[in-house]
Amino acid sequence: MSNRVLCREASHAGSWYTASGPQLNAQLEGWLSQVQSTKRPARAIIAPHAGYTYCGSCAAHAYKQVDPTITRKIFILGPSHHVPLSRCALSSVEIYRTPLYDLRIDQKIYGELWKTGMFERMSLQTDEDEHSIEMHLPYTAKAMESHKDEFTIVPVLVGALSESKEQEFGKLFSKYLADPTNLFVVSSDFCHWGQRFRYSYYDESQGEIYRSIEHLDKMGMSIIEQLDPVSFSNYLKKYHNTICGRHPIGVLLNVSTTLCENVDLLQICLNFSHQ
Repeated sequence: MSNRVLCREASHAGSWYTASGPQLNAQLEGWLSQVQSTKRPARAIIAPHAGYTYCGSCAAHAYKQVDPTITRKIFILGPSHHVPLSRCALSSVEIYRTPLYDLRIDQKIYGELWKTGMFERMSLQTDEDEHSIEMHLPYTAKAMESHKDEFTIVPVLVGALSESKEQEFGKLFSKYLADPTNLFVVSSDFCHWGQRFRYSYYDESQGEIYRSIEHLDKMGMSIIEQLDPVSFSNYLKKYHNTICGRHPIGVLLNVSTTLCENVDLLQICLNFSHQ
């Protein structure tokens, strides 16, 4: 019987971000040095998953709030871009590689999630094709480097969930967010505008198109900050904003709803990283 450890390679290194460990480390340090720690320790963050040229400085605002002295498990919820998925899926490997150092998947938590029967299994091909989780791995590694041997990750690929499924997964994950040593990372870019995305909403009262897009996104962010999944769902139905992380966000909002049913359970500290 083979004892070979299964690994996911950093498949987007060298294209979406540099494959050079020293260069990547310098870039991340540079972005993080330019922002302030205002919500630390964050219990959940929402940050983008575009190439670092576009969003590296933006993501720093979220990761600056992570406290490595407290955090021991990091749940990373990313949307599925390439594979139709009506539920959530878990990785089939044990290690996620980054140019900085390898990250270990928490097999105990994975075992608990498998037992629910609510998850599918990602193939290695699907895992390595997807960028929504990978783009958070270098920042996770950097934020946690002072305690790099003391934490694990729980990557979860989130499909096109119905509202009821978002509620189900919200209830499932709520017990994990209730633990102050757990951090939730939600991967989401906001509006994808133009013919390529079949989305051209334009509120002329806002002025230039980019101003309309900015207004639309900030409207959604304001609703997210209310921690109300129903209001967020209504916003999406009204404006159809192409937020590709809307389902992971919906799960997180339902986590908060479940927790808020018992306000003594914990105070959730959310730090939102805006593009």
